[in-house]
Amino acid sequence: MKNKTVFDCSIIELSRIENRAGNISLVENLKNLPFGVKRVFYIYDIPGGEDRGAHAHKECHQFLVAVSGSFEIEMNDGINKRTVTLNRPYYGLHIPPGIWSSEKGFSSGAICLVLASDKFDEADYIRDYNVFLQK
Repeated sequence: MKNKTVFDCSIIELSRIENRAGNISLVENLKNLPFGVKRVFYIYDIPGGEDRGAHAHKECHQFLVAVSGSFEIEMNDGINKRTVTLNRPYYGLHIPPGIWSSEKGFSSGAICLVLASDKFDEADYIRDYNVFLQK
C-alpha cells in the first residue's frame, strides 16, 4: 500500500451521450478510469441513517457512482479528512488504495455503483481503523 492522501481521490466526470429518449454515461477501462475493472457491485435498499464502507484497501482501487439518489463519502488518509457528495449519475469518485472511506447520508432510494480494480479478496481489506492508522 503506497502512501496516498485524500487529495489523490478524484471526481471524474463520465462521458455522456444526451438524447431525448434517455442519456447514456460511458465507463471504459483505462480510458476515463485510471484502472481496469475486474469487479462490479452495487449497494441499494440502504435504511435511513445507515453507513456503509468504513474500511480501506491495500491494493484495490474503487470508483463509486450515485446512479440514483445521493450520498456522501468520507475519506481519511490518517492525517487529512475530506467529504464528497455524489448526486449525479455522470460523476464518480476514484478512491485509490490506502484511503479509509465510508459512505453516509444515503437519500431514499439511493443506489451506489462500485467498480473495483480487483476481485474480492478479504486479505486486501483493512477493517480496523486503528490498524489502518499504523500503516
